[in-house]
Amino acid sequence: MVTVYVPEDRTDLDVFLEWARASAMAGPLALDTETTGLDIFSPGYRLRTVQFGTRDTAYVIHWERGGHFRQAALTVLRNAHKFTIHNAPFDWLVLDTHAGITLEELAPKTIDTKILAALVDPRQAMEGGIGTGLKPLSGYYIDPSAPDTQGDLTAVFRSMGLTKATGWARIPLDHPIYNLYAGLDVILGSRILPILVSELDRLGVRDALRQYEHEIARICAVMQRTGMVLDPEYTRTLDDALRTEAEEFAAVAARYGVENINATRQVSEALLGMGETLTERTASGAVKVDKAVLLALADRNMQWEPLGSRTPNPLAEAVVRSKRAGKWRSAYASTFLDTVDANGRVHPMINALQARTGRMSVTGPALQTLPSSDFMIRRCLLADEGHVMVSTDFAAVEMRVLAALADVKRMKEAISRGIDLHDFTAGLVYGEGFTKKHRKICKGVGFGTVYGGGPVTIARQTGAPEDDVRYAQGRYHRVYPEIKRTASRWQREAFADGMVTVSITGRRLPLDRDRTYAVVNYQVQSAARDCLGQAMLHMEESGLLPYLRLPIHDEVLASVPAGEAEELAREIEKCMTFDLMGVPIAAEAEIGGRSWGSLYGADY
Repeated sequence: MVTVYVPEDRTDLDVFLEWARASAMAGPLALDTETTGLDIFSPGYRLRTVQFGTRDTAYVIHWERGGHFRQAALTVLRNAHKFTIHNAPFDWLVLDTHAGITLEELAPKTIDTKILAALVDPRQAMEGGIGTGLKPLSGYYIDPSAPDTQGDLTAVFRSMGLTKATGWARIPLDHPIYNLYAGLDVILGSRILPILVSELDRLGVRDALRQYEHEIARICAVMQRTGMVLDPEYTRTLDDALRTEAEEFAAVAARYGVENINATRQVSEALLGMGETLTERTASGAVKVDKAVLLALADRNMQWEPLGSRTPNPLAEAVVRSKRAGKWRSAYASTFLDTVDANGRVHPMINALQARTGRMSVTGPALQTLPSSDFMIRRCLLADEGHVMVSTDFAAVEMRVLAALADVKRMKEAISRGIDLHDFTAGLVYGEGFTKKHRKICKGVGFGTVYGGGPVTIARQTGAPEDDVRYAQGRYHRVYPEIKRTASRWQREAFADGMVTVSITGRRLPLDRDRTYAVVNYQVQSAARDCLGQAMLHMEESGLLPYLRLPIHDEVLASVPAGEAEELAREIEKCMTFDLMGVPIAAEAEIGGRSWGSLYGADY
């Protein structure tokens, strides 16, 4: 039996305040917000309710009503000693931006149950896990028959002629389903906390890792709050240009009989009619013409660099270019223009604990998926006035981490001597007379070992024949035998631990039974992520957090005063340089102009 209260007057609020005072003394209060959507910093965004809860009681405070309602919520936010929040960075930023409760004030008082859930099992439901959302967690751990108020709310939106996008902003504040939904979330959050803590204790996940993840989440939230300056004139021009490019290449595709570039059957039939051989199939048995297939036919690798291995197919080229232009316009240029705040800044969402391995991601838009060689989208984003952009990237961090974790002696020797690792490997595989082509293959094999790529994938990425790749792979594992031995040990340990491999920092990484070879990828990627996390902690300790803007893969992007760029770049490098099990983790900073794109060839 649970109770959800919705105070209507000052008397009700007084009862709420007394309940909150007594409840906060007994343990963490569950905290949540309801808002008009996800774009926290966009014009017109509103905080609608703030709700607090325990295991059986919730209070939904109508912030939107202002006055005494806001004051009551603020009193509890400021005076309670501990909160539990599910997906805390979102609520931190909402309350920081729209309620005046800074994340610096709230974060130290927060236990994020989404972080705890990810440390128990980072997989989503489609990957065979429970999922890290509050609803699937509650269904699994608390009550699978609990009412689906989210589904009920969606039905209410439809009945009112609203969509999921508009419903949160326009549903009446006093709608009973809306308030029940808000109240149940904090009750479920309160109930899920002790269960997750117990699970972590049972699994032996250290308190230090839990605290570390909360610190990383806070640092990423600070970067998201800061955001980046948008160049609106350039972005509008780019938006128009991308629309034109998408239309022009769609017209080229139409000349080959493809009226809809997203219709895979039309594309595959046209390519087959042009004499192309398409051998790959989807799970349903259809001919596969995804990005990887089309780029290969266009004689490009996955970074869009020319391979020089065949004559580019003009239809494949047209389809991928039209798709890319359309995607870049909707996902980047248009999104920047739609979400820029009143101060001319955009605030990409930084997910500090996103992938199964713990790797961070940037969404809204997904800036980490941009090709490494392109500057067009990056040119939209600027350093602050009087600042320049600094990008600091780990040096071959995946290979260094692999050398450390697997104790690869020859690899460690090359790293310690400062030798280019891919040159060194090509020399071992092919002898002193190796060519640039040999180096490229060995580099592909090295990254294929880390990322789990087979000879077909590596051949596609490098443009080398599969037989050449297979030869290099065989030689690679003979000159670095420790890698296979360590992978076998990790697999054995995972089988003994319920198909879970444990990272160097104690992170639990579930393996799929049909992809146990991914154990190398999971171990290396997770450790590399934690190298970046540790570096970010070092940066905060050195007073650099106000300059940080984004973590992108193994890179940190910063906006620094132009006159101090050299000094600050060296300081960031220092924070990203340390020892991992006897292997030096190193970083190199690059100082650009005012735009992020300047680091990739843009002239500003």
